[in-house]
Amino acid sequence: MNQFPIGVMLESFRLPTEEALKKAASMGVQGIQMYCTNGEHAPENMTGGKRRELLDMVKSLGLRFSAICGDLGHGFGNAELNPMLVEKSKRILDLSNELEAGIVTTHIGVVPTDPAHERYHVMQEACGQLAEYADSIGAHFAVETGPETSAVLKGFLDSLGGSRGLGVNLDPANLVMVTGDDPVGAVHNLKNYIVHTHAKDGVMLHRGVPEYIYGVVHPVPQEFQGIQYFAEVPLGQGSVHFDTYLKALDDIGYKGFLTIEREVGADPSADIQLAIDHLKANMK
Repeated sequence: MNQFPIGVMLESFRLPTEEALKKAASMGVQGIQMYCTNGEHAPENMTGGKRRELLDMVKSLGLRFSAICGDLGHGFGNAELNPMLVEKSKRILDLSNELEAGIVTTHIGVVPTDPAHERYHVMQEACGQLAEYADSIGAHFAVETGPETSAVLKGFLDSLGGSRGLGVNLDPANLVMVTGDDPVGAVHNLKNYIVHTHAKDGVMLHRGVPEYIYGVVHPVPQEFQGIQYFAEVPLGQGSVHFDTYLKALDDIGYKGFLTIEREVGADPSADIQLAIDHLKANMK
C-alpha cells in the first residue's frame, strides 16, 4: 500500500502556533494544516513578510502545509452573504498558494438533494466562481464531506462542469456521523475530485435531518433540538474502518495527505499520537 504522508490540523493541539508546530515535528509527521480565516493568520493580517516568516518556520522544522482551512462558518447558501464570503475565500486561496499548499478546505453548507432547490443554485453560483478562480491560479478549493451523501455531493460537483479547481476534502468521520454514508463508497464516488483528506473518526448517535442539525433551516423543529446526533472519537474507536478506507484511497491512486483532526478530548496530543499509530498500522 502507498505510504500516505500524515499531517495534523495545528489547532487540534490547542497550543500557541510555534509550540504546536514544534509538537507536530516531534511526532514525526510530514505536514500541518491550519486555519487562516481570522486573527493573526487571516489573509488581511498576514502582510509584509509575515507569510514568508511563517513558511520559513514550518520548513525549518521539516514540515510543509498539507492545506489551509478556509471555513468561514457560513457556507454558501445565502445569496446576500456570498459576495463577501467568495471574495475572502479568494484571498485565502492566494494565501494558500504563497504558503505552498495550493489547497483550501471548507464546508460549503448542506447541498440540497433536489437540484431544483433555490439554495442549490445559490451554492452553484458561489462555488462556480471559486472553482474558476482556483483554476486560474493553479489551486484547489476543496469541499469537505459530511452534511450530504457522497452521491449528492458528486452530483453537485459534476453540475459545475467537473472543474479541478473545485475539489474534495474527504472526511470519513463526517460521513458516518451525519448521513451514515460509507467512506469506501465515497472514495470511489468522489475519486476524480479528492485532493486532501482528514483522518478523523466518529459514531452516529441519532439519525437526523442535516438541514436541522446544521441549523440551515429556521426555526429548527422542537423535536430536533437538544439532541446529540453524533460524537467524534479517537481514531480506531468509531465507525470508520481505516483498513478498507485507506485501501480504497490507494486503489484510486490518491497520494495526498491524511491530515489528523481532533476537535474534542481531554488529551489532544495523546489522541493525535494514537491516530498516527493507527494510520501507520493500517498502511503496512
